[in-house]
Amino acid sequence: MPKAVRYDEFGGIDVLRVEEVARLAPGEGQVLVRVKAAGINPSEAAIRTGAVADMFPSTFPSGQGSDLAGVIEEVGPGVDAFSPGDEVIGFSNNRASQAELVLVEAGDLTRKPESVPWEVAGGLYVVGVTAWGAVHAVHPKEGETVVVSGAAGGVGSLAVQLTRRTGATVIGLADENNHAWLKGHGVIPVVYGDGVADRIRAAAPSGVDAFIDTYGHGYVELALNLGVAVERIDTIADFAAAAKYRVKTDGGTAAGPGAKVLAELAGLIADGHLEVPIANVYPLAQVREAYTELERRHTHGKIVLRP
Repeated sequence: MPKAVRYDEFGGIDVLRVEEVARLAPGEGQVLVRVKAAGINPSEAAIRTGAVADMFPSTFPSGQGSDLAGVIEEVGPGVDAFSPGDEVIGFSNNRASQAELVLVEAGDLTRKPESVPWEVAGGLYVVGVTAWGAVHAVHPKEGETVVVSGAAGGVGSLAVQLTRRTGATVIGLADENNHAWLKGHGVIPVVYGDGVADRIRAAAPSGVDAFIDTYGHGYVELALNLGVAVERIDTIADFAAAAKYRVKTDGGTAAGPGAKVLAELAGLIADGHLEVPIANVYPLAQVREAYTELERRHTHGKIVLRP
């Protein structure tokens, strides 16, 4: 029997377990995917604790995860675009991707380019479409200056690269350990913490045109203090500040059809125009260890599970 991540109640990392589950058959428009890699994300940790139960209610036992990449084992009725053996990248909206076998809607998949590693493909969906949506929300233009907080994280590391592709100057807020990587991708690194506003002003003497916040904890207020217009601030982490100041919260589903965006991002990766840093890879059985690392919030890039 296939194995999957499950939990029976809201709580900390200790509620997570890996257990055998029934093998499901694909229905109309569905495919069964044998997962090769599945990313993990902060949003899943928040759902598991119950902190966002009003927005994302749960039923138990609950599975976990959206990101996935794998090989199609079976196709259901009405599926013509894929066949068994096809390598695919996709996502599940049923909190189910952290498993050996996952039922996926065929419309939520795109083909995996051969040159894209499994770990990269399996961790692409959430961070990829979120970064894509956040960048498009602030409309960066050539010659402008954009600040990205959490610039070395899963979403931030992609947001800085996508913003650079528009021709904008990018200032990335990150720990000094990640400054070399940012410089190597054409980003001006600035260390976060006390005095960050002054350091940003020194790096951008002509001012800041847009701000993408992937971290929260006061960065919306910082963007406003830097003189950034409300309509050019996007946060994916501080919804209380977004409601208070009416800044944007685009990302995720705001990016548009997920499979279409995935195909675009996978193409950029295959052509060498986009890098998805992989911080660590854990076997499925070590899901608790993986989330322990994630929840320290100092990860450079993605953490991925390998069933």
